[in-house]
Amino acid sequence: MSESQDLLQHPRRNLGNRYRSTAQKFAKLAKADPTRAAENMAWAEQNARQAILHDFTDERNWRYLAELKVMNEDAEGLHAVLEDVFVILGRDPENLEQLSGIDYLKVGRELLEAAFSRDALDPDAWWERISNIEGESGINDFAQRCRRLDFRDQRANIVFGRRLERLRTAGHEEVFIDLAKHLLAHRPINHELWLEMGRLHERRNEIDEAWSCYDQVQQLRPHLKERDRFLERLKGNMDGSEKQPWSGPSINHRKAFLEGMQSLTDRISTPTQSNTVMEEPADAEPIHPDEAKLSHLIEQGDLQAAFFLARRLLASGEEWAEAWLENIQSQMV
Repeated sequence: MSESQDLLQHPRRNLGNRYRSTAQKFAKLAKADPTRAAENMAWAEQNARQAILHDFTDERNWRYLAELKVMNEDAEGLHAVLEDVFVILGRDPENLEQLSGIDYLKVGRELLEAAFSRDALDPDAWWERISNIEGESGINDFAQRCRRLDFRDQRANIVFGRRLERLRTAGHEEVFIDLAKHLLAHRPINHELWLEMGRLHERRNEIDEAWSCYDQVQQLRPHLKERDRFLERLKGNMDGSEKQPWSGPSINHRKAFLEGMQSLTDRISTPTQSNTVMEEPADAEPIHPDEAKLSHLIEQGDLQAAFFLARRLLASGEEWAEAWLENIQSQMV
């Protein structure tokens, strides 16, 4: 299929292009008719925002919104645009530091271009730069950066997940597995990345790890039945009396896997300090210590750590944790 056909079959990208084109038309109308300039510029900005909403991976949408901010002399708005881009690029501290003490109307668009030059939103453009220009050192630098970035934003998880797919396709499987765990520690409800991990582990004949990933997928999307299909595939591959049926990894392995994922969330924990000491009534029913810990993590906003704790408790046979898990997942959407 040609590239043009691919674009035609990408409805969200098409809508993004359409909204950006409409924004450009309203901006032209604003210049042509000064009496309605404010109204038309407002429509231009609204359509530019819709373009980003429908395709945040198209750099042209961000560039045009930034251009409109400059045209409107909206320095604060341009700052917000840059900040949003840097959130998508993983809240890199080096990027965020550049947002302090600058004249956004003078250098804001240059800063945006510099960010895209280093970190293209399109995964193919990013991979071309990494593989053809930077090579192995570029991959190592990228891996080091990923370990300190913040991927809690869904868009950041998508952008970096697509980059990891390019690494996996190019044969960098160990790097993919290591960095995918970091992305999943930040956003454990990314069932697509869990699925990619499971398929890779299955292909490498890493049965326990594959099951753990497929189990996460089926927990998040019960209708997909990935764990059940995996077990069926294993059953179909077992011939002869010497092979024993495999029904899943041990409880200890499951707990170790989930504890390892939970430990990766420590770096992004955001505890809130409170000077108020809550005293329980004398006649209050005792609370299960793990339930109290779950409650504490949720109150702190550490949903990622709470997610893996609830999954570990559920894997250990604590059925009461399922309601907690459902509540946590609903807050992470």
